[in-house]
Order: sequence, then C-alpha cells, then structure tokens
Amino acid sequence: MALPTWDHPEPLAVGSAPVPEYGVGSLADLLPTLAAGMEVPGATAAIQELAPADRACVFLIDGLGWEQLRTHPDEAPFMTSLLASSRGGTGRPITAGYPATTATSLASVGTGLPPGAHGLPGYTVRDPETRELMNQLRWQPWTAPHVWQPYPTVFQLAHEAGVHTAQVSSPSFEHTPLTKVALSGGTFHGRLSGEDRMDLAAAQLGAGDRSLVYTYYSEVDGAGHRYGLDSDTWRGQLMHVDRLVQRLAEQLPPRSALYVTADHGMIDVPFDEQHRIDFDEDWELRAGVALLGGEGRARHVYAVPGAESDVLTCWREVLGEQFWVASRDEAIAAGWFGPTVDERVYGRIGDVVAAARDDVLIIASEREPKESAMVGNHGSMTPAEQLIPLLEVRS
Repeated sequence: MALPTWDHPEPLAVGSAPVPEYGVGSLADLLPTLAAGMEVPGATAAIQELAPADRACVFLIDGLGWEQLRTHPDEAPFMTSLLASSRGGTGRPITAGYPATTATSLASVGTGLPPGAHGLPGYTVRDPETRELMNQLRWQPWTAPHVWQPYPTVFQLAHEAGVHTAQVSSPSFEHTPLTKVALSGGTFHGRLSGEDRMDLAAAQLGAGDRSLVYTYYSEVDGAGHRYGLDSDTWRGQLMHVDRLVQRLAEQLPPRSALYVTADHGMIDVPFDEQHRIDFDEDWELRAGVALLGGEGRARHVYAVPGAESDVLTCWREVLGEQFWVASRDEAIAAGWFGPTVDERVYGRIGDVVAAARDDVLIIASEREPKESAMVGNHGSMTPAEQLIPLLEVRS
C-alpha cells in the first residue's frame, strides 16, 4: 500500500543516535567484569577500570539516572560523595542499553548480554510465533521463560564456579518469569523493607570467601512515573535510597566492593499535544500499522505485511527531528540492540523502531491509558535516560 507524504521537519539520520557502549561500558558489562575478578570461567572483564574483589554487591536503584543524581546533590549527599575519591570510591556513568527500560536492563545486567542476544528488546514486543504483543515486564501473555531467554545468568555461572551468590529483593519477585530468566542463580532472599535488604545483602556478602550479591530498590522509578522528577515525592525517595546506600556501605565485610547502579534514567514530559503525540488519534501514524509495541519514548512498530517501507517513510516524515526512526535492519546495523542480534530475537524487533530525541512521547490513550498518563518516562538514547551511575565503595 502507498501512503501520502507531508511537509514535516527533516528526519534525523539513524547514525546520529548515540548508541550504548556495549562491550566496554554498558550495564551488560558489569556482572561479567565482577565475575571475571572472581575467576569465573568464561567471564570477561569488559570495564577495565574495575579492580577485582573477592566479594561484590550490585545495588540497582530502579530509575535513578546519572543526570538526575548529579543534579540533586542535596537530596543524595552520600552518593554524591562517591562521585569523587574522598571516601575511597569512584563514580562514572555507564550506558543502560537500548531501550532504556526495566525489563530489558534487568535482563542485560543479569545475563551479561545485550538486548539483541538475551531477547528482551523492549517493554512490549511482538512474539513472532503468536503475532501478539508480549509485555516482558509482566510476562503477559505467558510464554515458556527459558525458551524466550535461553542463556544462563551470570549468577548461575558464578554459583557453578563455587561463588556464593544471592539476590535480595522484594518477596513478590521471587517466582516471576523475569527473575527466572534474568536474575536467578544461588539463593533468593525476600525482604519487604529497604533497610532489611541492606542488612541482609551485607550478611550475604560475608557468607563466602567469594560472594556475588544483588539487591534492588524500585520506588525511585515509581515516584518518577507517578509524580515526576520535580515532585517532593521523588526527592523524598532519592533521600531515602541515599540513606540505604550508606547503610549498606557501612556494613561491607572485608575485601568487598559495592557497586551502585540503575536500569535507566528518566525525563518528565509535559501534558500537551505538542509533547504527547497520540497514536490512537493520529491517522498518519496509524496507517499501515498492525501492532504498536514498546513504550512512549522507544516504540516498536509492526507493519501490515507489505506496508513496511511505507510505514517507515510515513513515521520519518511525521516525526521529523523529534525521533530517530529506523527500519529494523538499520537499527540492528547501527548497533542499537548490541553488536549482533540472535535469529530468535530478530522478529521481536519492530519493522520500524522509533527512539525519542526531544522531550516527546508517542502515547496510545486508548490502548495504553495507564502508561499514557505517566509524568516521568524513559526508554530512548538521550543522556537523561541512557546514562546511569556506576558508583563504587570498597572495604
């Protein structure tokens, strides 16, 4: 089918997108680097400046980007102190990976693989077998977890190598498919309060001569989605998690390293038609589209068979300089999802992939009413979303 053209701003070149630093400085490189320091077979130290440690803990704070941390020193004095070496730590940004979203990033950190390999390349993606959208965070509709993501986690490899491995998180995450495919290996310890998680994570670190421990806090992200980064609620969550980091750092057993990181940053998007483009109300963007996946700032667009080229042209014309818009093959060739994409993952990626450059969203008010109402959003390759902290404390 042929679609008409319109007078819109000049489209952005696909190659101008700032691709994540896979292989040298991305979230997927963190656990393999730590495992290599413990002599786990097959693990590679990709982040060269991280010295080996016998005991390592990764504390992942959902939604806390590098830029948000840097611009709120009063709310996060302890983590801000780790940006310099005054407390024996160092701080630098790494990249989350594309898209910068929780399901993708948790799979990246746990497997040590980029999205094109582990196969969770978005918030919602099309299952090539059923031709339906799958929500990879909620795992709906259900599919066999280890068929969807067949690779072992770094925790599993470390456990097999004799390293004491543990995850300390909310009890509700213990049996989820996402945990199984991304973060399993060793033992899971469910604790409701952040304070209890910090105390138990420190205890688990000291439980072995070599230990690899993961812990997690979600409410910074939740506050950003609901209330935005300028809200008192978000600032309060940042203050709280800063105290949790300090609590854990002060309990580190000897020969330990604590690494504080995140799964993505965030950006507030204004509530007006200029900044929130409604797919459900925009006939230009809907033309030739069978399924709309991803999320507002990182869309997977699945075309009606035969309309792929026309949909790509249309989306580029309509979105102009506001989005990087690529065909599936262009996005893969540019390295958006990593150096390579597995065959089983290829069809999960949209025929068209659209990544936001400006403070805009492609919402879907009818299909996605809850997501369309969020204040804070993420997913794309802008520094506010893509850069995440890597803070280190050693004992």
